[in-house]
Amino acid sequence: MKLYNIAHSRTGDKGNISTISLIAYEEKNYEVIKAVVTSEKVMEWFSEFGTTKVDRYELPQLNALNFVLDNTLGGGVTRSLAVDTHGKALSSALLEMDI
Repeated sequence: MKLYNIAHSRTGDKGNISTISLIAYEEKNYEVIKAVVTSEKVMEWFSEFGTTKVDRYELPQLNALNFVLDNTLGGGVTRSLAVDTHGKALSSALLEMDI
């Protein structure tokens, strides 16, 4: 199953750091994503972007996880040559993860 079957996501950015929030549609699925979607797994998932560190924050009151990815945006909006310099598509990319 893909993450998008049980969760949705939003992305933000600041410089070369991207934040990805992963929010379970239903409370029962929060425990599933918490167990499966680790910092290490997200780091591996985004390794091709040059990500050097992933911190995960749990927000149980929102049934959500928030990931902070360092060095993921090619230097940030003003320096990157990437088509998506803001990293907005990263949330969609995360939702494609098999769980």
